[in-house]
Amino acid sequence: MSEVGHIVGATRTPRDRWVEEGLRALAGGGPDAVRVEALAKRLGVTKGGFYGHFDDRDALLEAMLDTWERESTDEVIERVEREGGDPKTKIRRSGMLTFSSDRLLPIDLAVRDWARHDEAVAERLRRVDSRRMALLREMIGTFCSDPDEVEARSLLAFCLAIGQHSLATDHEGRTRTEVLGRAADLILNL
Repeated sequence: MSEVGHIVGATRTPRDRWVEEGLRALAGGGPDAVRVEALAKRLGVTKGGFYGHFDDRDALLEAMLDTWERESTDEVIERVEREGGDPKTKIRRSGMLTFSSDRLLPIDLAVRDWARHDEAVAERLRRVDSRRMALLREMIGTFCSDPDEVEARSLLAFCLAIGQHSLATDHEGRTRTEVLGRAADLILNL
């Protein structure tokens, strides 16, 4: 490789920066906001470097979904297991890592909205949510033996984690944190 080729290769914008910027755009404006030219501008590069990593915009979108899925399932589950604790602590930690994270929450909400209009994204979301529900069932099943109740508590916990971000209500003299804590206690305690 010539010296010029080596310098150009060394300054190429890494693939993961394109993915990361794409995820930011998705979280901020949905899939229509993920435009190669706009991403290149935000990265301070030309869009030509994009094609060294991706065949087209669809390939970037797929890589973004791969990253979201890995971070919001594999990495969350790995961290929950690594940090340990009783099942209730693990449930709370997995919810905090996913649905209270400044990074993952906006992406997750954007993917949910996108899935309403794109069946392939909806299928990906079903896979991710099914893994999350499986973890809830497993953990809740350690302190609740009735399969119907395990399923109901798992669903309530998951709905609470997701739904709280769509509610715009007051809590009659209580803080949102207090009410969410009490709701979690009701779901996780027999």
